[in-house]
Amino acid sequence: MRYLKIWIPIIALAVMAAGLIGSAERQPPYTLAPESQLPSFLDDDTPLRVKQAYQMAINHHHDLEQYPCYCGCTYMGHMDLADCYIRFTVPAGGIAFDSHAQFCGICVDISQDVMRLMREGRSPTAIRRYIDDTYSQFGPGTHTPLPVAYRGEAHD
Repeated sequence: MRYLKIWIPIIALAVMAAGLIGSAERQPPYTLAPESQLPSFLDDDTPLRVKQAYQMAINHHHDLEQYPCYCGCTYMGHMDLADCYIRFTVPAGGIAFDSHAQFCGICVDISQDVMRLMREGRSPTAIRRYIDDTYSQFGPGTHTPLPVAYRGEAHD
C-alpha cells in the first residue's frame, strides 16, 4: 500500500506530461506568404481563410498543382487548384493573380482541406483521394494529373 501512494502520483505526472507533449502544436509543413504579398484586390474585409488560401498559393503554387478544383472552373481554362489563385508566374518572381477564388467557396474549402491534411502529415496521394472523394459531387473537376504515387506506384 505504501508503494502505491508513491507510484500513483509519479504515474499521474508522467501521463500528464506525455499528454502535454503530444498535444503541442506542430509546425505546419508549409509557410504562408506574408500579407504584404497578397493581391491588391484582397482588402481588410476579405475573410482570413481566403487570405490564407492565397498565401498558400503564393508560396506553394506547385503543391496546389497536384490537386483538382471542382467548382467548374475547368470551363475557365483552369487545369488545377493553383490556377484558381495564380494565372502565371515569371522567372523574376512576379505573379499574375486570378481573382476567381476570392469569391469561390469551393476553391477556398479545397485549399483549406489541403493545408489541414498536410498538417496531419498526409501524403499527396492521400490528399488527392480525399479531395476527389469529398468534392467531385460539386461539379466537373479540372483535368489535373494524378500525383505519381497515385498512378499505381506505392500507396500510403
